[in-house]
Amino acid sequence: MNIIFKTLDFQDFTPQQLYAYMQLRSEVFVVEQNCVYQDLDGIDQLSKHVLVYQEEQLIACARIVPANVLYDVISIGRVIVASSHRGRSMGHQLMAYCIEQIVSLFNPDKIVLSAQAHLQGFYAQHGFKTIGEGYLEDGIPHIKMLKEK
Repeated sequence: MNIIFKTLDFQDFTPQQLYAYMQLRSEVFVVEQNCVYQDLDGIDQLSKHVLVYQEEQLIACARIVPANVLYDVISIGRVIVASSHRGRSMGHQLMAYCIEQIVSLFNPDKIVLSAQAHLQGFYAQHGFKTIGEGYLEDGIPHIKMLKEK
């Protein structure tokens, strides 16, 4: 199984890559989670994007948002593994790669994310700790989590 990880700036997407990326995000966050919300939020153009391919098919992705855009520190968001590839540790590989990329490119003291509440244990395995109280984001329970050096 040939898995390829890529990190792209928004302007480096080909039209085909961008379409597949937006299609996967819509498939999971809008259709699968039955959540009507504005995914295209103007932050993609400012972010780095991690894309994971198997045999040229996009199977996972995430967005790395610079400090002072969503939070005062760098953040990871829009973390997705296609339903066809769940249960195979792809989410863990994706998070490990995102963290590696962030450390390599930015070397920050902190990384933050807004986790769906039921995924706290998953993110905790990557060094993230819950901070603050839970909240609803687009009708789904979330919790802010922070990873420090």
